[in-house]
Amino acid sequence: MSERVIVITGGASGLGKCCAKTFAAQGDTVAIVDINPQLSQQTVEEIEREGGKAAFFIGDITSKSASLELLNGIIEKFGDVSVLVNCAGVYPRKPILEIEDADWELECAVNIRGTYNMMAVVVKHFLATSTGADVNGRIVNVASVDAFKAHPQNAHYAATKAAVVSLTKSFAAEFASSQILINGVAPAGIATDRAKELGFLPELTAASPLGRAAEPQDITDVIIFLAGDKNRYMTGETTIVSGGYIYA
Repeated sequence: MSERVIVITGGASGLGKCCAKTFAAQGDTVAIVDINPQLSQQTVEEIEREGGKAAFFIGDITSKSASLELLNGIIEKFGDVSVLVNCAGVYPRKPILEIEDADWELECAVNIRGTYNMMAVVVKHFLATSTGADVNGRIVNVASVDAFKAHPQNAHYAATKAAVVSLTKSFAAEFASSQILINGVAPAGIATDRAKELGFLPELTAASPLGRAAEPQDITDVIIFLAGDKNRYMTGETTIVSGGYIYA
């Protein structure tokens, strides 16, 4: 696999950080897009200490113009973009009858509009720089198993992740003829540091037939495949990785 430039939104922590470190470890150049400069710097430093190549770019993916500025900054620094991993997302729980307008606005802005904005600007770049190769770019969107089941504890989050699944299909259908492969992954609960801090781990463990929450690496390895050269024919698919939590 030749050196590629991988853009990862939400790449400073959690699943995004695991993806960033794994891509870098296999020789890819990583561009972390995030809103937290401190965590972004820490992740870049970890990657560089391990011999990898990375940089971070701070910006607001909920704005299409800001998303384009982020992409232009990445291209200015690294020359190209090969893969986009849309990992940024927000997960504030709220009872179903207590979801307010502001809750909807935040969830939709980050989880739906942010995903759309980054896909739109990156796909335009892929189209403009197409070389006629068998694959002209790859995108992986992180959805959630909650997109495929009832989730009354966090209905607005589940709805936005169902929208991510739909966007993945629509983009894939529109740009398949341009040889751009656009897929998703739908994890069940992941044992990130944040999930541990919020006390979710016992709940996630109890819900899994395997008796444990997913480790970030479990999901990252699926993303690595979808974003890699071995994926030559999948597009429009959202792969559920739930440890048997649901069966699709």
